[in-house]
Amino acid sequence: MQKEIIVIIGGPGTGKTTIIDGLVAKGHCCYPEISREVTMEAKKQGIEQLFLEKPLLFSELLLEGRIKQFYNAQNEAHNVVFIDRGIPDVLAYMHYIGDSYPASFDMACKEHTYSKIFILPPWEEIYISDDARYENFEQAKLIHSHLIETYKNYGYDLIEVPKDTMENRIHFILNTISN
Repeated sequence: MQKEIIVIIGGPGTGKTTIIDGLVAKGHCCYPEISREVTMEAKKQGIEQLFLEKPLLFSELLLEGRIKQFYNAQNEAHNVVFIDRGIPDVLAYMHYIGDSYPASFDMACKEHTYSKIFILPPWEEIYISDDARYENFEQAKLIHSHLIETYKNYGYDLIEVPKDTMENRIHFILNTISN
């Protein structure tokens, strides 16, 4: 069986982490979102919102971490690995804020490709802001549209996960990959 690296994407507050946690609880190999780690590390160094204050540095750190996740996933003993956000997410967020980025970002998206992309739609009823999520719901919807555009630009077919219970969303994902 060929290695499948499956990415779960969506704007902030769509339930990605909850689904990843649910997949882990069911024994699946999953890699967490790394932006919170990057943000918390920057806070320790006195930078309150690295993404807002130094977006290119933040994005470079994310890109580096996501490329590392990609290679780690390739070397996993498991045939299927789920990742919370992929490399093109970095570009989608740069598009969202209107910043430019080096050509190496584009090359990273072309050189590291995923098997399937599941996208979670904006869902106001479950949206919550917190210390690491500063966007409001309107901004989350805009980020969602940038994610769709960016991933489609790299040739991905996006599989939308219906709004439902965590269990049903996980069931939908697992059924889709087993077909």
